[in-house]
Amino acid sequence: MRNRNIKKLIERFVGLYKIKKIILVNTAELELPVSMKIHPVVSMSRIVKYKEQVEEQKKIPPPLVEIDREKKYEVEKILNKREVRKKLGYMVM
Repeated sequence: MRNRNIKKLIERFVGLYKIKKIILVNTAELELPVSMKIHPVVSMSRIVKYKEQVEEQKKIPPPLVEIDREKKYEVEKILNKREVRKKLGYMVM
């Protein structure tokens, strides 16, 4: 996420994760998936309590398009691209 060209498109929050245990007053250990290659101990200043969105704010994903018996999304526009570990990733609209 650090090497993105368009800073305003960077996600502010990574996801919803449970706190495994509180280590000190200002640090906590999170239950993170194995695929995330970051240290699970974070500062409490980085943790934000999850607030449920109101109905008008919920993002409705676009409908899937079926191609060759596989469900896929139809891309309107490519906003940005980046290479992570020699694999290209695209930010699409």
